Amino acid sequence: MRKQPLVTGEYYHIYNRGVDKRDIFASKKDLDRFIESICEFNRVEVIVSLANLRKTNEIAPKALSENPLVAIVAYCLNPNHFHFVLKQLVDGGIAKFMQKLQAGYTSYFNIKNSRTGSLFQGTFKSQLMNNENYFNKILGYANKNYQVHNIPKSKMNLVFASDYEYENNNFKIVSKIEGKRILEIFNGSKNFKKHCDEIVSMVREERGKTSLLEEEDFLDAQIAL
Repeated sequence: MRKQPLVTGEYYHIYNRGVDKRDIFASKKDLDRFIESICEFNRVEVIVSLANLRKTNEIAPKALSENPLVAIVAYCLNPNHFHFVLKQLVDGGIAKFMQKLQAGYTSYFNIKNSRTGSLFQGTFKSQLMNNENYFNKILGYANKNYQVHNIPKSKMNLVFASDYEYENNNFKIVSKIEGKRILEIFNGSKNFKKHCDEIVSMVREERGKTSLLEEEDFLDAQIAL
């Protein structure tokens, strides 16, 4: 149980990594499956199996549910960990979304790789983003998180982030309402890109370009006020 419940209407930095720092994506097919899971599990309705929803073999981001659990504001999927900025839309929404996302993907990954046990390091980490300065910093950090890491070229195809959606003003996974609001706050995609690049530069200057194997739990304290 979490010491403090996640509050509906608030924004949270949500992140987690593979158990024992292992990769959670071994192939582009794995990454695509996780992206599909993000889209399909973000709904109040119960989803038993993604296989039941597929109409083709092609996996692509789909329109958000009419009854989403969370609004996705930013995200970055790295080979061994992920970051989200989420707004909780219904009571218990973040916990339900993350439980369905991680459990569903773990089941897929374990069956595919003939393994058992946990894939992720616990449930997930969360930090309330209730300060404007802190919100802006985490938003920039999560949106381009892959750029603060030293990711091998051979694994760059296992990276997927929301910076593309913001820079092209074309929201597929990011909530259109939240995405447009962010761009209005920063007066357009160019200014928001500049902000995100500045956050990345600040983090790099502070700690260097880190390996994927280094922990990020200290991040929230490090780049807060």
